[in-house]
Amino acid sequence: MVKRKLIFTLLICLSALLLINIDMLSQNADSCFIVGTIEAPPFSFKDNDGKWKGISIELWETIAEEMNICYRYQEHTVKGLLDSISDGSIDAIVSSLTLTTEREAQFDFTHPFYNTGLGIAVHKQKGSVWQSVLREVTSAEFLEIVGVLLGTMFIIGVVVWLFERRKNKEFGGNAKSGIGSGLWWSIVTMTAVGYGDKIPKTIGGRMFAAIWMFMGIVLVSSFIATITSILTVSQLEYAIDGPEDLRVSTVGTIKYTTSEEYLRDNRIVYIDYTDIDEALQALDKGIINAFVYDAPLLHYYINRDFKGRIEVLPHKFLRQDYGIALPEGSAVREPLNRLLLKHIHSEEWQNILYRYLGDDQ
Repeated sequence: MVKRKLIFTLLICLSALLLINIDMLSQNADSCFIVGTIEAPPFSFKDNDGKWKGISIELWETIAEEMNICYRYQEHTVKGLLDSISDGSIDAIVSSLTLTTEREAQFDFTHPFYNTGLGIAVHKQKGSVWQSVLREVTSAEFLEIVGVLLGTMFIIGVVVWLFERRKNKEFGGNAKSGIGSGLWWSIVTMTAVGYGDKIPKTIGGRMFAAIWMFMGIVLVSSFIATITSILTVSQLEYAIDGPEDLRVSTVGTIKYTTSEEYLRDNRIVYIDYTDIDEALQALDKGIINAFVYDAPLLHYYINRDFKGRIEVLPHKFLRQDYGIALPEGSAVREPLNRLLLKHIHSEEWQNILYRYLGDDQ
């Protein structure tokens, strides 16, 4: 009887211990950091096995290991990340998030771990200015304008020949010769060269000539204005040297980013896109002729998918400081900062940057 009571008591104790361990495991699972991130190579991205990699990811995992932090990644959009860290539904953002005054008012940041700036991606310029001009004057639009002008002058030449063919030997002969003389006269008259080698002598011919002289002035002016406009637009597409040229360009950027804030604050009209690939495809197709975004991300994507077709202008602007975002008042901020500063001043950190960015740091 005593043995049965002892065995029963032991079973109860074991069951209690098991329940306590299960509860502790559950609490530990719940206490794991939820780390929000996003595809933003080379700072955060998934490899072929679906594992998160990148500059920011490696930094975080090194620090988390030293702090003995349990964590799991949760992927979001940019807006999703900002909303989730603000309401505390995630415990950190690890990617390429820029420190700004507005964001600092909503949540906390660690010290910056990477400094960069905005960059401008444009079509790679091929050849000289004269080559781009030659390309425009042989374009379909230019040739269409020239064709219409030549057609008009041909019709004028035929009409003046009809007026003059019987009474003016300068437009006489067969139809081919007479129309050729009429075409020559219409060209000379429209351009105001005034050689005077062929002159209408009939009343109808002279009246028509007077009308054509005035029409010629209008046509030549319109032709020059149109060609100037075409060539000017062409050169503007290849004349983006910095942010000051963005106002005369068709600009693209990514939604909810500091680059969008910059364009909006400077009243630069832009087209917003949801991801970098979409924006670079638009740039490659000529839908936009400049794309503004964080310089290191531009370098990474262009070197991977658009090398030789798109380039990043050499000068960065509007400094960008990347940090790890934390909910306001987070208890891990101070110890995380101490370890972060230790690591970003190490040789290993420089090796990580070079491995991902090469000379584009």
